[in-house]
Amino acid sequence: MKIGEKIRNAREDLDLSQEEVARCIPMNQSSYSKIERDIQEPNLEQLRKICQILKLNPSYLLALGEFEDSVLLDLKFAREVKNCYKKNFK
Repeated sequence: MKIGEKIRNAREDLDLSQEEVARCIPMNQSSYSKIERDIQEPNLEQLRKICQILKLNPSYLLALGEFEDSVLLDLKFAREVKNCYKKNFK
């Protein structure tokens, strides 16, 4: 799921309009709509405010959990390669 879709779902869950959220950021509704449609990326300050308004964890929006899982798998693979190397070449 893309960032815009996550933001839209959270906004709808809180029963807020795009205009209400945009006013709190502050930005115009048209620009905010582009963020929800993944046409425009929010800048860091806009992202921070969106997370505050919609009570979202930035890690969820940016899929950092998925990144962390990927890094852990890479580390596990690297350990297995290292162990295999030690076992067969030392």
